[in-house]
Amino acid sequence: MMIPQRLAHQHCDVLIVGAGPAGMAAALAAAPSGVSITLVDDNPQPGGQIWRDGPQAALPHLAWQHRAALARHANIRVLTGTRVVGLGATSPGDKAPALLLEDPDHGWTQHSQHIVLCTGARELLLPFPGWTLPGVTGAGALQALIKAGLDVRGQRIVVAGTGPLLLAAAATAKKAGATVVRVAEQAPWNALAGFAAQLPRWPAKAVQALSLIDFSLRACTHVLEAQGSGQVQSVLLQRGLNAHETIACDRLACGFGLVPNTQLGQMLGCALGGPLSSGQGLAVDALMRTSVPGVLAAGESTGFGGSERALIQGAIAGHAAAGQVPQAEALLPQLARWESFARELQKSFRLNEALKALARPDTLVCRCEDVPYAALAERQGWIDAKLHTRCGMGACQGRVCGAGMQHLRGWTPAPPRHLLAPARIGTLAAAAMEPGGTHQP
Repeated sequence: MMIPQRLAHQHCDVLIVGAGPAGMAAALAAAPSGVSITLVDDNPQPGGQIWRDGPQAALPHLAWQHRAALARHANIRVLTGTRVVGLGATSPGDKAPALLLEDPDHGWTQHSQHIVLCTGARELLLPFPGWTLPGVTGAGALQALIKAGLDVRGQRIVVAGTGPLLLAAAATAKKAGATVVRVAEQAPWNALAGFAAQLPRWPAKAVQALSLIDFSLRACTHVLEAQGSGQVQSVLLQRGLNAHETIACDRLACGFGLVPNTQLGQMLGCALGGPLSSGQGLAVDALMRTSVPGVLAAGESTGFGGSERALIQGAIAGHAAAGQVPQAEALLPQLARWESFARELQKSFRLNEALKALARPDTLVCRCEDVPYAALAERQGWIDAKLHTRCGMGACQGRVCGAGMQHLRGWTPAPPRHLLAPARIGTLAAAAMEPGGTHQP
């Protein structure tokens, strides 16, 4: 009987989860040492969110270089369309936790000596009246949809929230034929001016910023309400302390920053404490090692600072996982340079406290389970809310509403314990049939 190719390679030296810039850099840094590397990602192509491919995507040259380099190394196995669904049973030779993987056809337990977590980040979406209307998406989500082929030609789009992603999303929309009628940045003008004044320290970023200038940008402006009947038709914005502005639109793309994807790391027992994510990212030392032996982390799961920081962190983690400590340490000065850029980002785009008051009593917080904000008023924490309202128990498993409530109320979502995502019965059965394999419910 033929053994599926993926099942024939259940053991590797370095397992990298996430094939964005950090994961690709980690694999390429570790490859020359000769160690066996498995790089997994649930997307159809490597690149992550920032280098996402699609019919309308124009990947930068650096992304193509990294893809081509991955293909040149025989000791790198790239498994796309593959996700981590939970913990597996370790075998005696493992130096890192075993992970249960699943692709469209099979499930298996992947064993390794080191794991590098490059799980990236997701958008922070805060609830406000009308945010569940069709046509309202995240800013990054709009980018992804356009790259995947969404036709926005002739549509009027408002982009709102905070951070450089707003201008990037606006540029993507305009290139695809949309009209961006407003970019609403909640940070004040003095914060934006201070950030711009620092950009010459990173010339490439300064050039990029100049290319993204949008004259519809308004600072100290944030969304109050998306309005429409069956579809977003206009957006009510607040400008400054008291002025309001209503803008007709066909789409609203709204993002309030990023949230590190730490669920897998927390399930493995990794401590949090990333200083560039207000303590919500995975805590790592100088060589990207987490608090769990054999597990490293790189990229935006440790904090936010752009693709350059992610690439350097990934390379450091890859060298360290392959036992190449001198090569890893040689990259520390470059990392320090991009860490300083990340700190400027955090300082300049700090969220306004007024955003915590956007939701009304009838505003849905958990869209999966239709839980309104009023239903959470008497709840004392995340577990209390789940038990009494089912908040966070829907399809997204609290990834959207959990992050929102952490910002609004300081609730900390409980980390997953054994399963990270819904898994097929066949995957669990295959894990249980492996030597020593057991699955804890």
